[in-house]
Amino acid sequence: HASDFWLVFPGDSEEEDMGFLEVTVSDIKHPAPELGPMPDGLSPQQVVRRHILRSIVQSEGSYVESLKRIIQDYRNPLMEMEPKVLSVRKCQVVFFRLKEILQCHSMFQIALSSRVAEWDTTEKIGDLFVASFSKSMVLDVYSDYVNNFTTAMSIIKKACLTKPAFLEFLKRRQVSSSDRVTLYGLMVKPIQRFPQFILLLQDMLKNTSKGHPDRLSLQLALTELETLAEKLNEQKRLADQMAEIQQLTKSVSDRSSLNKLLTSGQRQLLLCETLTETVYGDRGQLIKSKERKVFLLNDMLVCANINFKEASDPVPLGPPFRGKDSLFFRTRALGGLMRGLLVFQSMAQGCYKVYLGPPRLFQELQDLQKDLAVVEQITLLISTLHGTYQNLNMTVAQDWCLALQRLMRVKEEEIHSANKCRLRLLLPGKPDKSGRPISFMVVFITPNPLSKISWVNRLHLAKIGLREENQPGWLSPDDDKKNKAPFWCPILACCIPAFSSRTLSLQLRSLIHSPVQSPLLGFSAVSTSLPQGYLWVAGGQDGVGGQVEIFSLNRPTPRMVKSFPVASPVLCMEYIPEKNEEDEEQESGRVATDSSSAVHPTICLGLQDGSILVYGSVDTGTQCLVTCKSPGLQPVLCLCYSPHYLFAGLQDGTVAAYPQSSGHLWLLESGSPNSVISHFPCLLQQSFEAHQDEAASVTHMVKAGSGVWMAFSLGASIRLFHTETLEHLQEINIATRTTFLMPGQKHVCVTSLLICQGQLWVGTDQGIIVLLPVPRLEGIPKITGKGMVSLNGHCGPVDFLAVATSTLAPDILRSDQDEAEEEKSDGPAHEPPPAPDSHPTRELIHKKGILLQYRLRSTAHLPGPLLSVRDPPDPDGTALAHSEEDGSIYEMADDPDVWVRSRPCARDAHRKEISSVAIISGGQGYRNFGGGGPALGSETDSTLLIWQVPLTI
Repeated sequence: HASDFWLVFPGDSEEEDMGFLEVTVSDIKHPAPELGPMPDGLSPQQVVRRHILRSIVQSEGSYVESLKRIIQDYRNPLMEMEPKVLSVRKCQVVFFRLKEILQCHSMFQIALSSRVAEWDTTEKIGDLFVASFSKSMVLDVYSDYVNNFTTAMSIIKKACLTKPAFLEFLKRRQVSSSDRVTLYGLMVKPIQRFPQFILLLQDMLKNTSKGHPDRLSLQLALTELETLAEKLNEQKRLADQMAEIQQLTKSVSDRSSLNKLLTSGQRQLLLCETLTETVYGDRGQLIKSKERKVFLLNDMLVCANINFKEASDPVPLGPPFRGKDSLFFRTRALGGLMRGLLVFQSMAQGCYKVYLGPPRLFQELQDLQKDLAVVEQITLLISTLHGTYQNLNMTVAQDWCLALQRLMRVKEEEIHSANKCRLRLLLPGKPDKSGRPISFMVVFITPNPLSKISWVNRLHLAKIGLREENQPGWLSPDDDKKNKAPFWCPILACCIPAFSSRTLSLQLRSLIHSPVQSPLLGFSAVSTSLPQGYLWVAGGQDGVGGQVEIFSLNRPTPRMVKSFPVASPVLCMEYIPEKNEEDEEQESGRVATDSSSAVHPTICLGLQDGSILVYGSVDTGTQCLVTCKSPGLQPVLCLCYSPHYLFAGLQDGTVAAYPQSSGHLWLLESGSPNSVISHFPCLLQQSFEAHQDEAASVTHMVKAGSGVWMAFSLGASIRLFHTETLEHLQEINIATRTTFLMPGQKHVCVTSLLICQGQLWVGTDQGIIVLLPVPRLEGIPKITGKGMVSLNGHCGPVDFLAVATSTLAPDILRSDQDEAEEEKSDGPAHEPPPAPDSHPTRELIHKKGILLQYRLRSTAHLPGPLLSVRDPPDPDGTALAHSEEDGSIYEMADDPDVWVRSRPCARDAHRKEISSVAIISGGQGYRNFGGGGPALGSETDSTLLIWQVPLTI
């Protein structure tokens, strides 16, 4: 009601008019929400849900009070203070958007109070989150706040150094507060808010049973909050990218060629980091080292000198720098850079080891080996002595040998770890007098192994992105064809012909990835290569038979290593992973005694003649291990593996189940036609109408979270259904995304579906591939954006879409510091188990690497102490010191990726899993819908298109 709050028109505000009405909520008419006494007779789940609701209420109340404290205790006094200790303009920058954020949460608190009052009757809260945080205003105000946060902290830091009155004001305000939280500790809370909401709602969803009226709304709320967090991340990334490029442009002369290159065209910043450039002599001795700011753009590499003496910016966001003209490269030069990119060696992390180059490490190892040989000869001579002499006996000689052997092991470990943090680039230089091209070497030390992996991967993908077929590779249907696709879009890495050795044309039917890691691939290779393992490609033709080809991915370009025929066309394939002994013991309830009976990784083929063939996936010798026949010799249309059974969908609508026993598959039973299997034996659980047209059949399904997307034989639409309530949640017409590429084609049919890493891939009968964004958490996989359309596709229908993934070996992510800490932790003092009240869901989010962090640039490089949440005890009350321990948790670290509720990512680098991902499409021929791209074979040749996804680091 209008009488419930007061309105202040924008013109009355001292701040800039941003299109928002300021709303002040009356605490008298709208008291804070309060949960009443717990009624009797509640179930254990209801009790837990009430506790979680109480946490939500208390957390939101504390958050709103913190926002009010910032405005009432800091902003308003600073704006009204005379004389000013902080100008009005700087106050507006520091507290930008806080009043609007308070307005959003004041309105949410009113609705929350109403919902809490009726909780024992309705027990619903998910829809409240959907209604409150799906509005565009929430995204706008939080995006502005997050993007401005580092600037605000920089102003505060500099004012503390230059204005004693401002520092004294902050000290008084902090001392007078009951919790002694600093201004920084209060202002970082909006950064943390949405991740906190997500954790609370995940706990609530975990304790909400299927069929509960709040379950679907909670899943939708998680979807909305994750989408909001993703959009905040993307807008922050774009804002940082623009700020870095603008700062770089300002740092070079307006007349320089670098300035013209930076201001011409639409360039994207892929990576920016401060690295240490090192120069070594002929014998490996360090000549000099210097910090450089290195920028990787989509078609240019820029290395800048950091100039600390020219800090004239009143609010510096980073150390000023100037471009180093001898180290920037245009598009052609970037291609040359990539050709020499695989020449890598490294240096161990840590300033105490930076001074030794690998040439000197090898030289010192050789010197130790020579010394050991000499000492061994001396030992032999000592053994021939007749007398007894002090310090000249066999015991001393053997100690010498053991000491030298220990030194050699240490040196070998230094050399082994040298590949983790040292990046060596072979760069094209100016030609010599005879016109021959000359290259020179630049060596950089990265802060940690993750940083090097990131640089190697981004440089590799930047090279691929410069190819004609990726210029551009993706377009949005609403684009003017001038904007470049975001760098997170998959990049077309290669096109591979399939069945090229056959004289008769065969149709592609299926592809599966067998993840087999190659120990021969080094540190750099795993950062640039496609996911390790083998691609099994299969198909065939009626009357001709079937064919299987195996491609190795353990090389820069996939290469076929094996091809063999089968009796009938292959319609489907499935990969069955190896079971470990622990899984088998848990399933059987007994100790496994015969390791030879374990099921090794296998590939199962379903054939048109009703056969199911089982092959070993590791050995490409392709010996058929088992052959089964389907009931009635029905064609096997699809195969699906579960921990206990291999299910086969047959052409007559029946489902056959094959149990695993001692490494073999045996036919057990088949289900009824069109049955939905939930457990064995097969029983029809539920049925519903997915399409109103009786002639339409479901052709493809793909599940993610608590939803399943379906495609149909009629029409161009795909539909999203809730897996629990079977409710129809969303419908997307794919034809509206493809008509701008093929205006005359109105009839579009979906021929394949795939969900991978928050992206829904849709293949069509026109050969066009559409990419749509979906959430990654356990919410509903609703389409949350306009999506992109690939300009690379097939000449005919997209027969299938498949994913290949492999995990980078964890040992390559460990820095020297990590290994040292691990050695200290060895022994009886192991890490204590998690507390009983710990949240496994939160650890799962961190392990998955969900993008719930905001990319905030650090203020650690600026003068002054670290910004922290609470100060250490100050008995004298005279200093506003900062705790380094608190700062390590809340300060924006030099590594800009900071988990807003945890430690800097650099500390968790060795615990993080990094997966290499590629998407493969199969169809007839290759076509570039933008008119470019390479010419590959005929339009009827079976072709694989492989997209490489940037590593998520």
